[in-house]
This record gives sequence, C-alpha cells and structure tokens, in this order.
Amino acid sequence: MTQFFPRLALLAALALAGCTAQTPDPANTDSPEAAAKTLTIYSARHYDTDQVLYDAYEAQSGVAIEVREAGADQLLETLRAEGSNSPADLVIASDAGALWRFQQAGLTQGVETDRLNALVPDRYRSADGHWFGLSRRVRLVAYDPERFSAEDLQSWAKLASPDKAGEICVRSSSNIYNLSLMAEMIERLGPDTAEAWARGIVANMARNPQGGDTDQIRAVAAGQCGLAIVNHYYWARLADSASADDQSVAARTALLVPDFGDGMGAHVNLTGAAITATADDVDAAADFIVFLLSPEGQRLLTMETKELPLLDGPLQTAGLERLPAFTASDIPPDILGENQAAAQRLFDRAGWN
Repeated sequence: MTQFFPRLALLAALALAGCTAQTPDPANTDSPEAAAKTLTIYSARHYDTDQVLYDAYEAQSGVAIEVREAGADQLLETLRAEGSNSPADLVIASDAGALWRFQQAGLTQGVETDRLNALVPDRYRSADGHWFGLSRRVRLVAYDPERFSAEDLQSWAKLASPDKAGEICVRSSSNIYNLSLMAEMIERLGPDTAEAWARGIVANMARNPQGGDTDQIRAVAAGQCGLAIVNHYYWARLADSASADDQSVAARTALLVPDFGDGMGAHVNLTGAAITATADDVDAAADFIVFLLSPEGQRLLTMETKELPLLDGPLQTAGLERLPAFTASDIPPDILGENQAAAQRLFDRAGWN
C-alpha cells in the first residue's frame, strides 16, 4: 500500500477570496464560493518551505490546500488506483520525464490558459498544455580542479574520452535525471552517437553506479573519482549548508556546464505542475500555478531547493554564486519523455546499470 505524508494547511485568514470559474481573482474577497474551495495537491517535493508557500497562497486566496507527499512513482500508481475517484487536482513533480509519465498514463489533462501560456515559454511546458514548468535545474559536472581543467570537460563528449578512465562517478541509468539527459542526447546527436557516449561513460566509471547526486559530489571531494554527473542544486545545498563538512565538500569541487558540441545550449530540466484529469475546478488549479510563478511563489519554490527560477533574472538563493553561466537548450521538453524508453534501452545495451 502506497504510503503518504499528508499535510493539510489550514485557512490562514478568514477573508474570503473570489475565484470565479471564468477568471479566478485571489484579490476578490466578496465571493462566498472561495471559502468552500479546497485544492488537493499530490507532490513529489518534500521541503519545509513548501508549507510556507501553501500558507501564503491560502492567506492570499482563501482556498484551502491539502497536500499528499510521496515519490513520483508512488503518486502515479496511487492516481491509477484511485481512478475517477481521485481527490487530486494538481501533481507537482521533478523532471519533465516524470511529468510525461503522468500524462502518458492518462492522469492529467491539457488546458488552454492565456495566463499560463504568457508566463511559461514554450520550451518550459508541454506542447498540449498537460504540464507547466515551475523551476529549472541544470545537469552538469562537479569535478576536482586539481585533476581537471574546465577545458578538459567542455562537452559531454569529452567525458567519454579514454583519458577519463576510472574518473567518473554517476548514479544509476534508471534515474530519471540520467534518462532525460540521454533522451535529449538521442534527439540532438542521434542514437548511435548517444550509445557510443554511454559506452564511453561506462568504460570511464570509477565504481558501479550507486547513491544519489550528493553521494557523487562527496566521492569527488574524497578523491574516489575526478568528476561526477549531477544536478546543480545538490552542490548548491552543500555550499550553503550549516555544516562545515558540507561546505568543505563544495569548496573542494568546481562546476562546469558541458555542451553537446552542436551549439544548441545546455541540458536544462524542470520541476513542473500538471492539472489532473479528475480536477474539480480547472481554473482554481491554474490560479495556484499562476501563484507559483509569481515573484513570491518563485522565491519560496527555490529558496530551500536551490533550483533556479523558471525565468531568467536576479538569483535570490544563496549557494548559487559559483554556478557557471549557461544558455538553455530550446529542445521541446516533451522529447525528454518521448525518448525515455529508447534512452533506457540504450543504457542497458551500454552496460550502464
């Protein structure tokens, strides 16, 4: 039985917020309908600042938020089991590939909303409105600057060259972050080049894939490998940690954002939200996503996670000062899901466990 961690955020204010079916307006306090509204969110996130975020939305809108937290795979299976009786209105998950899985399972719905289309660029939302990006993450390389220079690691291809033998730490190929990276590589470079790259990475591994991204960074700092493939925010959390040991790990490593060698930008993935197929009030669910994309929503979304805001602008989050500049790829994010199965088959053939 799937286990959840329910978190019911109570109404933070007695003022009622108008939220009409056509154009929800959190500033309108005259509508009695708002008091009866509850949005149920299934979230794969698990951060204390998310509770602050929910409280802030409740205070602004008068809409109650009920949250169930679990891993993305657990939430997907729960939605399947609940079927048309599911109370879920929204799903929040990390990685476009994970959001695509919900869509393919028929658990989300496409929505047409001028507000969200105006807020979220095409490259950060599904083509048919099934989900919308909320924040960004960059898959990059954390490396030992005493063993490598930035020039040694400028492209993903250089990681697979023989001079990196015994130097790479990375997590399992079944991890969604690696699947999405490979899905984009297949799209941009073709399956043959992508498979050759995966074989090169396997040949250069310092150890069998194990642990999460933070474990890979720690291994670099400990001298167990020279470089690691990770998402940027795992490093940023170490850099901004209250622990001197964590800060030391970050201080002993450097960051680089590799390119694909085709001049098309870096691999940038997303945390995003999807409106479920069972949502009682699509406009109210869309209104909450709009709030998440407001300056306050973006600050609370990224403050603890160390992700990047969805749109370019001044960084408000400590720990990201050493993040290298990058230009995001304009590959449609649906590709990360569409090529997911092919990516896993390619990894399997390459021997990447």
